Amino acid sequence: MTSAQPTPGTAPPLAALLLAGGRSRRMQRDKALVEYDGESQLARAWRTVAGVVPDAYLSIRLDQADDPVRAAYPRMVDRDAELGPAAGLLAAFATRPTHAWLVVAIDLPLLDRHTLEHLLAARDPAKLATAYTSTHDGLPEPLCAIWEPTAHAALRSFVAGGRHCPRKFLLNHAARLVPPAATNALDNVNTPEEYAAVRARLAGGAASPRAAATSATENP
Repeated sequence: MTSAQPTPGTAPPLAALLLAGGRSRRMQRDKALVEYDGESQLARAWRTVAGVVPDAYLSIRLDQADDPVRAAYPRMVDRDAELGPAAGLLAAFATRPTHAWLVVAIDLPLLDRHTLEHLLAARDPAKLATAYTSTHDGLPEPLCAIWEPTAHAALRSFVAGGRHCPRKFLLNHAARLVPPAATNALDNVNTPEEYAAVRARLAGGAASPRAAATSATENP
């Protein structure tokens, strides 16, 4: 199947993919189910993402297909869970090859609607992707990014060559990179310590959400 080419002057239709298939090894429990102010991270992220792009789906592993929590949402199943986030994106492109995909990691509790709307306003359909840059190292943040259908074939080739890091893909392909709209919106939470710090921040505490921020590039 070839990647769709947009008609000049038009942008491909946009759907959203919320990556909820990680194994949460460092968190030691399902990151989708940790709670902030009594709301699960899955529900919180879905509310934010689907509020901006209503045509939204969860990306899950095959062994999560019977999970009753995830079953409450429209889902797309990864075809190769060992590929990490790239597996979810490839499954989305295979299912809807003419669509662009707003890809968002599940573990971004500080992500807000304004940040997503700012990214959509900056979208350049002529590039393979439009992505934020990290406030910590200036590198692309591929898991809060819009991936155009023209990226499909290039991503397939990238994976076929034994590579599957979406950040490295964006570093080596034509992408529009955008400074983030808010300083901490893309800080992800991978460990119990980071989770406690973000909960304190959201409750009005003085704790910083990240002592040493890690990127949203992987979805462990």
